[in-house]
Amino acid sequence: MKRQRAVQVVVGLVGLLYLSWMYPLFDSLLRPNWLQNHQDAFPMFVSVNTVLGVFLLLAVKQPARHRSLIAFGAWSTLAHATTMAVMTAEAWSHGLHRKDSPQDIVIVGAIGLLLLAALPARDPAPARTERSHSARTSVQPNPAGA
Repeated sequence: MKRQRAVQVVVGLVGLLYLSWMYPLFDSLLRPNWLQNHQDAFPMFVSVNTVLGVFLLLAVKQPARHRSLIAFGAWSTLAHATTMAVMTAEAWSHGLHRKDSPQDIVIVGAIGLLLLAALPARDPAPARTERSHSARTSVQPNPAGA
């Protein structure tokens, strides 16, 4: 019971964090800063995570029933952190500096790992039952003209 409560807290906090990105999303859409700064990917990325936050909050009540959603949140966050790390290393190799700091990469990666660690256990598969003989037989095509 304590583990389930911990999962609910983690999923709820991450959901709130992602939902809080709604403010920068609407701010960037209402004031087209992204257009002048050539950051057109920012509103698109933030919109995906904002919607993910809404669904994570909906999953808080019964996290085991929404295991795949929580797994998607974890893996997509880890993929984002990995992409940030690769882009930062590539920029450094060319003597450039990105706006993302190494701390940002660690924080995003930690959020992904936290969601992955909080992933509810899989429901055990139901026991297989023996099929009846009629279920095992294949259906024969109708002969022509019958």
